[in-house]
Amino acid sequence: MAHSPAATAEDLEECDQHADELTNSGSMVMAYALMPRDMATSIRASGITDGPFQDAKEAIAGFSVIEAPDLDAAIAIARTNPAVRDGGGVEVRPVHSGGFIERTDQPAA
Repeated sequence: MAHSPAATAEDLEECDQHADELTNSGSMVMAYALMPRDMATSIRASGITDGPFQDAKEAIAGFSVIEAPDLDAAIAIARTNPAVRDGGGVEVRPVHSGGFIERTDQPAA
């Protein structure tokens, strides 16, 4: 129910607390919650369809970028996510490249 359009402050409380803890520890770099997968639109060469790219039992609900000195530390941080305790999972994946994008000009209106 967390992060669905109908989520209440109570529904989000545990996730928000977890995010606050990561932010206060200095680990959180950025985070985004995704809308439920049934609100997805998939784009393929063959066309556009409603729904997730792949129909699977598990789905990505959001992602965070954390800063950790090594994989063991990243795993320790990931294990604190409420989703792990609630029967879900968290995937830890090193960032290949990228970063914050600084805009130097405004897009045309």
